[in-house]
Amino acid sequence: MSCINQFKGTGSDGESISVVYAEQPSANIAFALAFTGDQLPRLVHWGRPLADPKAALALYDATRPQRVSGVLDYTPWPSVLPTQAEGWMGTSRFNVARDGVELFCKFVVNNVTIGKHDNNGIAGADVPTVTVNAVDNEQGVGLVWTAELLPGGLIRQHATVRNLADGELEVNKVELGFALPANANEVLTTTGHHLRERQPQRHLLGVERIEKNSVVGRPDFDASLLLAAGEPGFGFEHGDVYAVHVAWSGNSTLTAERTPYTQTLIGGGEVLLSGEIALAKGDEYATPSVFGAYGDGLNEIGIRFHSYVRSLHPELTAKPRPVMLNTWEAVFFDHNFDTLKALADKAAASGVERYVVDDGWFGSRRDDTSGLGDWQIAQDVWPDGPKSLKALADYVHAKGMEFGLWFEPEMINPNSNTYRAHPDWVLKPAKNRMPMEGRHQQVLDLSNPDAYQYIYNSINGLVDELGIDYIKWDHNKQVTEGVSPYTGRPAVHSQTLAVYRIWHDLKAAHPGLEMESCSSGGGRMDLGILRYASRVWTSDCVDPVEREDTQRYTSLVVPPCMMGEHIGHSPAYATHRATSQEMRMTMAFFGHMGIEWNLLKEPDEALAKLGEWVTEYKKHREWFAKDICVHADQCDPAVRVDGMVKPDKSAAIYRYTMLTTSSTYPNAPVHLPGLDPDANYRVYPLAVNLNLDASGANVGFSPLGWWNEDGIVLPGRALTTYGIRPPELNPAQAALFAAVKA
Repeated sequence: MSCINQFKGTGSDGESISVVYAEQPSANIAFALAFTGDQLPRLVHWGRPLADPKAALALYDATRPQRVSGVLDYTPWPSVLPTQAEGWMGTSRFNVARDGVELFCKFVVNNVTIGKHDNNGIAGADVPTVTVNAVDNEQGVGLVWTAELLPGGLIRQHATVRNLADGELEVNKVELGFALPANANEVLTTTGHHLRERQPQRHLLGVERIEKNSVVGRPDFDASLLLAAGEPGFGFEHGDVYAVHVAWSGNSTLTAERTPYTQTLIGGGEVLLSGEIALAKGDEYATPSVFGAYGDGLNEIGIRFHSYVRSLHPELTAKPRPVMLNTWEAVFFDHNFDTLKALADKAAASGVERYVVDDGWFGSRRDDTSGLGDWQIAQDVWPDGPKSLKALADYVHAKGMEFGLWFEPEMINPNSNTYRAHPDWVLKPAKNRMPMEGRHQQVLDLSNPDAYQYIYNSINGLVDELGIDYIKWDHNKQVTEGVSPYTGRPAVHSQTLAVYRIWHDLKAAHPGLEMESCSSGGGRMDLGILRYASRVWTSDCVDPVEREDTQRYTSLVVPPCMMGEHIGHSPAYATHRATSQEMRMTMAFFGHMGIEWNLLKEPDEALAKLGEWVTEYKKHREWFAKDICVHADQCDPAVRVDGMVKPDKSAAIYRYTMLTTSSTYPNAPVHLPGLDPDANYRVYPLAVNLNLDASGANVGFSPLGWWNEDGIVLPGRALTTYGIRPPELNPAQAALFAAVKA
């Protein structure tokens, strides 16, 4: 059971102090907040539980900075929301204004409450929570700040700003943070672009501020899924590391900052446009949640995020993830009943359980230049309208598969009937000027009640009419100059809340309906949308070589069972790289397996092999939904080792990937993280990776003596240190093998 306690005492300077200490023993995590007088709290411990929690009182004296020359009389010691009134001289983290004039607030804490609540409605009050009520009476600004220690070990911060005085209060910035130990001075973020998302980059943090901003209405491709700071050289398996994530699907920032006078702060929040949040007296603004995770290596960070996300989605374990076929790279816009029916036959024969019709079924949508926003079934493609598409949906259902449909409800083509009827439904900066188009699209203003209702009614009606089980929800245009003609204000914030509301209401109206977040692939992937999405489309690039690192770094927050990992065409449409069918299937094995491939054009041999792999995947997917995802730190930049380990460490499956030519020849041994060091394991290749000739000899890989279905038995400690010699693979090849307690 978790615990939360408050201890009171007096500091060596005579100040009255109290410390709130919260712990989740099962997650091996704790934090402590120090309160001095009526000031906002300071994070003085974050990491492993303390042997004597009451001793946390001494952390006030142990960490309080002494007065130094040449600065203010109070040396900066940042609170959870530092301001200049407490001596903070870094970048402003709290900015509000009245009548266009910035207010410099000094918050006075008037109430602190501690206790426990349940976790996302799950029975059992086991979330230690501290809530701080503070106010600046003279400026008329109230603040409520909350921190929760979730069962998996995440700290969740959020705040509410209230206008307590006459006149509008403009909220421009609220950036919540976590103070770190002094040795956490290497920062990891991710960057990328369309078709190559979430690529890692590292910086040694000097006396400076590093920030990753997302200002196009979604996290986007260059966004960092998380920002991590740790001891230099930290990896997946080792090193104290601390990470933050902003649970928001609109504009946001993640930051790391160190001044000459303070330790490092990491944190983030929503990026607000000027005039976007204007509070009348009595109104309030609630920040997105900012999550913090501590771990010994990035693998433990991922475990914490996965625990939280799984708690939001009981369907992940209650219902095995259906193998899915998405029609996009099979037919693109070339829709007709006979082709899609024949494709459904091939899909069902290959073991597919969910069949999703992608873009091209509605309006004048024969290419990407028109029809978006006209959510009526295309008469030229489906001559009987709803009856034709309903006939396909019924056929899919009769084959034992779920039926899914693609929508892009937040966007609109100017060449559409809906736009021609309602040109005022589009976000634009001025009456007579539109934002720059992207993919022939503009952004529909969902803060307009009429536009919102049109979109909701259109989708809701089709779900009922067609019996839709699954929605693939896309978001392809970056939101720029996002001003609402309806309100006359910037509207990215309200647009984001409107999307959450539609998702919530659709799922409430249709129990069991599942939805996928797709945004040109991986452009909108955050814990805000993941409250509702059962799946994310990891990237529009299904080239397995490119997918390796994209999937690896996505898994730091998103459990693999929620990541769309598809078997595609070769050569890949995105890169024109040719890869083997085995490589493509291996890279899709740990996630939510799907197919993005025109099976109508493939020979029987390829389809038979696909069916074998789908069958093998189904043997393991139920425990993939619960497994611990691990990645090995390897010295060879050509090699990747990723794994899924059962929580009790009784078994694991690993993927060994050779991306390029190695500098080691033959390939060096690789170690296997996550196993019980005191147990013996039988290690053997999965049957789908064995390529046997007529005599039963394995001809799929170099002839290692143990690389056969019987495998070899080794101690876990040996496997996690020296490891095993992998088969000699060519570039762009991979192999799967299991480790099972002997």
